[in-house]
Amino acid sequence: MKRVVTRKENMGFGSGATLALILLTVLAVEAGAVEAPRHLGGFQLGEQIETCEELVDMDTCLHVRYMEYIQEAEIRAQPGFKSGLIGFGTCADPGKILRIKLKYTDGSKRFFNEMMKRLRQRYGEPDEYKGDPFHVLVAWKWSFEDAAGNRISLTMQHNTKDVEQKMGNAIKLSLISQIDKERRCFEAKQPDAVAAGVDGGGKGAGRKGYQADDWKRFVPY
Repeated sequence: MKRVVTRKENMGFGSGATLALILLTVLAVEAGAVEAPRHLGGFQLGEQIETCEELVDMDTCLHVRYMEYIQEAEIRAQPGFKSGLIGFGTCADPGKILRIKLKYTDGSKRFFNEMMKRLRQRYGEPDEYKGDPFHVLVAWKWSFEDAAGNRISLTMQHNTKDVEQKMGNAIKLSLISQIDKERRCFEAKQPDAVAAGVDGGGKGAGRKGYQADDWKRFVPY
């Protein structure tokens, strides 16, 4: 999977065949350098939920409100993560993991800054700011698409003041194209439900206290 580069930059070079060759080379290198993430915290987008039953409590499964084509299960306790929800489809491809939402044990701004640094190193600058204008809730989003058209989004969030939102540091990895597929399946099979309106911060170890294996689990790949 390769990241789709949509930004247009003035490269400052000449025109003609030389410019075209340079642009093609730059785009090829840039597209090939970034692999879209699918793995996070021991989970993988596109895999069946049964493959990671030891990491989730299937007894906690509930349908997502207004998104009845998705069920979510709570994760079991694991180092570095305070809580989390693993979303999987129920219609087009039942059991396929399509969303991973995890909250880190470390809710500090220092941890958030370290995560952002590592995410930028791996995936470049975010594509979109999703937080509020006053930066009470800070959230940055990356978007990816592969040659087959599979779309994936990654969002990193920090919040210590807005009680209406998840507190601390949280990360979300979503297989957007699969979510859309599940929605279309639900709408086709449940037209009456659609017509009725059913759309279907703790303290951590600090920057120096985390080991390489910890960051491997924390950063999606």
